[in-house]
Amino acid sequence: MTRPHLTDLPIRALTVDDLRRCADLSEDRGWPREDHKWGLLLAAGNGYGMDAPDGQGLAAACVVTSYGSPHAKPDLAAIGMVLVADRYARQGLGRRLMTHICNGVLQGIPLTLHATPYGRPLYEELGFETTGRAEMLVGGFRADAAVSTSDDLRVRPAAAEDISRILRLDTEVFGADRTHMITRLPAFADRLLVAEDEEGDLLGYGALWPNMETHVVGPLVARDTAGAQALVSALAATTDRPLRTDVDVRHEELLAWLKNRGMVSVAFNAVMTRGRPGLPGDWTRRWAPLTVAAG
Repeated sequence: MTRPHLTDLPIRALTVDDLRRCADLSEDRGWPREDHKWGLLLAAGNGYGMDAPDGQGLAAACVVTSYGSPHAKPDLAAIGMVLVADRYARQGLGRRLMTHICNGVLQGIPLTLHATPYGRPLYEELGFETTGRAEMLVGGFRADAAVSTSDDLRVRPAAAEDISRILRLDTEVFGADRTHMITRLPAFADRLLVAEDEEGDLLGYGALWPNMETHVVGPLVARDTAGAQALVSALAATTDRPLRTDVDVRHEELLAWLKNRGMVSVAFNAVMTRGRPGLPGDWTRRWAPLTVAAG
């Protein structure tokens, strides 16, 4: 029996039952397994993949996270975790999967993704344009200096009644409804903090979630640099693990501050969009994404 060509392999929906296969695929490509993150993405988004013809797990996979009203066409969809097994690399599987997603499943929907230099040429061929950059920082955080905050700023753990307030602020700042993602934060994150003024108005929030040997800071939403610093400092004080975060390069003051406290730049990713000139919302208050795989 003749085996189908690799690019003729059927593409199927992935579910949370595929979590181990997805983590195995990450490990195969030299990435961390990131089981915790895969679990969130497969639960809150839609996974797509191809089973390996040799019967050993997945040949390729990606995850799509859509935002907007659940009863209408999405306002925006983020594509992430685009992976091809090493033994099938450079044979057209990534192109096949991305073409199926962008020109089929998500045709007509504004798209965004974070691209490595390796993946960027393919995404450009599919109509994506670079509209921003994010810098990935990793390292032990040294809280060795006082954080300059306004007297009216208070950072505290989020309570159940804060979730609706966080949702309203997040929709305003992100530019699209992320209810299905944000409502999962209390269970997904190890810490969820809010920043308020003296009247109790919500000015920002930040989460800290476990990813292998690190803790990731994200999402991070704040009124200004001082607010972002206060949230990061408070989150860092709750863990002994190294921190990781991805910061919009336009936030130069926060980046310099993080580097001065021990974090090191390890990569730059291009923020790319298709179908719109850039990301919606207010970038000046959006400091770090929940994960680059979901925006």
